[in-house]
Amino acid sequence: MKKDQPEKSIIGRREMVDFPDLGLFEVEAKIDTGAYTSAIHCNNIREVELPNGQRAIHFELLDERHPAYNHKAFEFTDFDLRNVKSSFGDVQERYVIRTKVVIHGQEIETDLTLSDRSDLKYPVLLGRTLLRKRFIVDVSKKNLSLKAKNKVRKKK
Repeated sequence: MKKDQPEKSIIGRREMVDFPDLGLFEVEAKIDTGAYTSAIHCNNIREVELPNGQRAIHFELLDERHPAYNHKAFEFTDFDLRNVKSSFGDVQERYVIRTKVVIHGQEIETDLTLSDRSDLKYPVLLGRTLLRKRFIVDVSKKNLSLKAKNKVRKKK
């Protein structure tokens, strides 16, 4: 490894992650090195026009079945619309926002696609764009980020 590159952290196949700007903490995420982008489960996704005429994306994160669901609606004026290929090979047009995710003590600014993941087990999927040059995935492990976080809490 080159000296100027930071050491990569080891994470498991599933991790608990935080989204401080969205008020979500310790949300279970599936680590997916096959996925290019990361995704988060939302509902009521729609474009709205603000009183000043600016377009915004309006949505709620997670849903009533998730313990971190807080009924809070979000509006982002900085968003994009991209074609994303699903794991089933279907191309879907999805909204994309940029926000911070905290995993294994690292705060990373990343793109998240807004997706209905209600039929999937994990509300968040972290793809290789976020993982690249930062993490090594050990598929035999899980929740290494949370274990490290709890270890730091115990020391305090």
